[in-house]
Amino acid sequence: MGWWYEPSQRREAKGGIKPQSKSGAFGKSWWAKRWIATLETFDLGSRLTRGRSYARSGQVLSVDIQPGRIRAKVQGSQAKPYGVDMEVKTLSEAEWQRVAEALSGQALFAAKLMAGEMPDAIEEAFRGVGLSLFPATMKEIETDCTCPDWSNPCKHIAAVYYLLGEEFDRDPFLIFQMRGTTREAFLALLGAHGSVSAGEDAEETLPPEPLTAQGQLFWTGQALPDDLFGEVSAPPVTASLPRRLGNFPFWRGEHSLLDALTPSYAQASRKGLQIFLGDSETGG
Repeated sequence: MGWWYEPSQRREAKGGIKPQSKSGAFGKSWWAKRWIATLETFDLGSRLTRGRSYARSGQVLSVDIQPGRIRAKVQGSQAKPYGVDMEVKTLSEAEWQRVAEALSGQALFAAKLMAGEMPDAIEEAFRGVGLSLFPATMKEIETDCTCPDWSNPCKHIAAVYYLLGEEFDRDPFLIFQMRGTTREAFLALLGAHGSVSAGEDAEETLPPEPLTAQGQLFWTGQALPDDLFGEVSAPPVTASLPRRLGNFPFWRGEHSLLDALTPSYAQASRKGLQIFLGDSETGG
């Protein structure tokens, strides 16, 4: 005689993390897809489908990534969110030294990493020194959840796993952090092996503007030249600074932050240009 029970219904989460991809795969970059592919090789069955649904509906409330450890809160069927804990095997300092030495011989690797991009062949470089960038088996990832599900990983853990794929898409160095080092620490290792010049990140310095020797002019100022501002026009790219900064980590809005900000930047740009040019139709 078999046992039957009515499956529990998850509670609607408020203020949960919203995935940037509305449908299809989580993550666009090859390294994000590689992380998801690793999860999908662990034979989790229907828990993957339910975990993907939890991630899509914003059931994950928070995610904190630390070296070797990831903690998250996921809203399930109980009033109190479940706690998810993932421990990932980290690489030792000596192992990171080996990786840095292997990458130091290829300038393109260092250039791409400094630009926030994961080089295509970086996994081969890791394998070349007997290591792996991504966890190869479930033995390298210990997971736990406070939910009553006997399965491990459960759907709550799978939901966090999917959202991590999108977050790695935004910042590939979070994979390094998960494996035990930070962006700054690894770039310092590359620099120690001669891959990163100490002056590459230095800001260009400008000669100091000479001060007038006349005290009265110093305190009262002088008339500004008519062509001080040169040609004034609207920026060719709207919201260029937020675009350079990229997506907001673990965004919770229904729409991406950039989509929400772009109309305001465009409107402010038009209004500022009208005011600067003395347009009489700017209104109050």
